[in-house]
Amino acid sequence: MVVLNPGDTAWVLGSTVLVLLMCIPGIAFYYSGLVKSKNVLNTLYLSFIAFAIGSLIWVTYGYSFVFGETINGIIASPTHFLLTGIGVNSLYGTIPEYLFIIFQLTFCGLTGALISGAVVGRMKTSAWVVFLILWTTLVYIPIAHWVWGGGWLMGMGALDFAGGAVVHMNSGVSALALVLVLGSRKDTSLRPHHLGYSVLGVGFLWFGWLGFNGGSALAANGLAASAILVTNVAAVTSLLTWVIIDRIKEGKPTVLGAISGGVAGLVAITPAAGFVDTPGAIVIGFVTAFVSYFAIYYLKPKLGYDDALDVFGIHGLSGLWGAIATGIFASPAINGAAGLLYGNPNQLTIQIIASIATMAYAFIVSYVIARVIKATMGMRVDEKTEIKGLDTKLHEESGYRI
Repeated sequence: MVVLNPGDTAWVLGSTVLVLLMCIPGIAFYYSGLVKSKNVLNTLYLSFIAFAIGSLIWVTYGYSFVFGETINGIIASPTHFLLTGIGVNSLYGTIPEYLFIIFQLTFCGLTGALISGAVVGRMKTSAWVVFLILWTTLVYIPIAHWVWGGGWLMGMGALDFAGGAVVHMNSGVSALALVLVLGSRKDTSLRPHHLGYSVLGVGFLWFGWLGFNGGSALAANGLAASAILVTNVAAVTSLLTWVIIDRIKEGKPTVLGAISGGVAGLVAITPAAGFVDTPGAIVIGFVTAFVSYFAIYYLKPKLGYDDALDVFGIHGLSGLWGAIATGIFASPAINGAAGLLYGNPNQLTIQIIASIATMAYAFIVSYVIARVIKATMGMRVDEKTEIKGLDTKLHEESGYRI
């Protein structure tokens, strides 16, 4: 008989708060420091709105469609609208079901917030709200069910410990689809107005990520500890690798490069955190610095898309590498699953199939949603607003009174 475990409950309660810190204030500060001062408040606002919308959708119908009984592996049977039928004594494993619900809620809310970094400085807030409602419903919820809720990818055996597909690949390719419809900014230069904000934001992200990955064990045990350990190992490896790349390519280390490397490492280890050991985490962190660096400084200029804060380059492609790397480095000594290096090449094939399916679905549906919004209500602020800044023109507020 399964009973509530106070230790597991305490750990996941703490992890939930840590994941909340990733979005508010983590993503909000990280992104707002990278934009021009005239858009700092609007950038913060996009993150707050994303988390609020994702939260309400999750408790209204999102949880029910993700974690109910599957219908042909595509979506769940909605039996708990507004969480009806769930009480304070309901359990999900050894923790209260309410706790599992809010833990998963934080993932839903922050995934939408991640997308906002691609569109800063040029998207109407009304269009952002409508996009989030449709995207959370039509993209996030189905993919979360496929991977975590008993859907077809989970049934196939795809491994995604804490959101490589559900959160990072999903947000990265959705951001790419959105900016392709939205178009480029008038001024595409990246001139961070306050890197100190971004360093603070990444600090909160890093801190919260330990709950993001460690909490996904849903227990206070050795697996949670291992997930935290390899999360930090991959992040510091990627950070140091990016600093070395900067030193070789630019002749100097940069703070922006260091924090970008740290975030890329955190992204890449996310799907693998509960399956790989320390050597695997080092390789994942090392390679992902090159993956995201290439995407930002070579792929984006060559293809010409304006992903302002490199959501696709860091979250989309580092998430993709992390998912594939899980199929290579998964060690049965950690969580029972074996990857290519441990005699199971089929796991790598499954990871590739899951990655392609996730990215294709997220891109296509996000692109269609963006097209519909653009054709009906418009997506972009007018040129005068973009040049003047969204803080004063849309919100009639200023981030600084100097």
